[in-house]
Amino acid sequence: MKLKLLGTGTSVGVPQIGCSCRVCTSTDPRDKRRRCGAYLTAADGAAALVDTPPELRIACIEYGIRKVDAVMLTHAHMDHVAAFDDIRRFNTINGETVPCDPSAPGANGRTSRVIGKPLKCYATPETIDLMHRIFPYIGLAGGRNGLFRPQAEFVDATRPFAVGSVEVEAVRVEHGFPCCGYIFREGAGRIAYISDCHDIPDASLARLAGVDTLVLDCLRVREHSTHLSLARALEYIDRISPGRAYLTHFCHDFLHAEWLEMLPKGVEPAYDGLETTP
Repeated sequence: MKLKLLGTGTSVGVPQIGCSCRVCTSTDPRDKRRRCGAYLTAADGAAALVDTPPELRIACIEYGIRKVDAVMLTHAHMDHVAAFDDIRRFNTINGETVPCDPSAPGANGRTSRVIGKPLKCYATPETIDLMHRIFPYIGLAGGRNGLFRPQAEFVDATRPFAVGSVEVEAVRVEHGFPCCGYIFREGAGRIAYISDCHDIPDASLARLAGVDTLVLDCLRVREHSTHLSLARALEYIDRISPGRAYLTHFCHDFLHAEWLEMLPKGVEPAYDGLETTP
């Protein structure tokens, strides 16, 4: 399996609007950070999105993403779900072309139309409830005369599930409220993805212990009420003891190249487009 990071920035992205700091004006492409999301691919070809951040469409085009079989949500903050409407394209790609009356409403003279296929969307019950409030038009049907509504079947992620040959379990973390990350297992390999948190309960740490690859929240050096600081992220990495770790969800307080030099061995700053394996 592989996990590609579609974005590694905080909620306002980097560069920030109207900012002329040395990070926001950096020419290093690793300092350009979209909002956080990821793309999981299994050995058997199955694929899933982790969150639907605002730049999802741009990332999918840039990285040539054409296949999505499922979506996993960590929580319902807008920097993680704002582009949920964009799953409509994958409803269409996965759908079935059927004949239709060219004079029928919405046919516009065409003799065939696409019946979209809903995507399974895994999330905690709290996140599912919020998604229905934010996007009250989400359903299994795309719309009477066209696929103008995202088609999703919400599934409780607190029970283990699979994306093709990858086994998935949600792991609870705290982000000012209960939130989740995910552990992906294929064969003996494990990747953990936790983009937003300020506290990891002991029970979750026990499940994360010894993962091959850990992608972990680290907003900045200074403490923050809902995100991990650098010191706290490194403390959790020590406790989890992964094979390697990548830090993500960065603000504009640091240059990638500087942190790459100063972080301890086995820990690196992530960047948009990074692809990792167990």
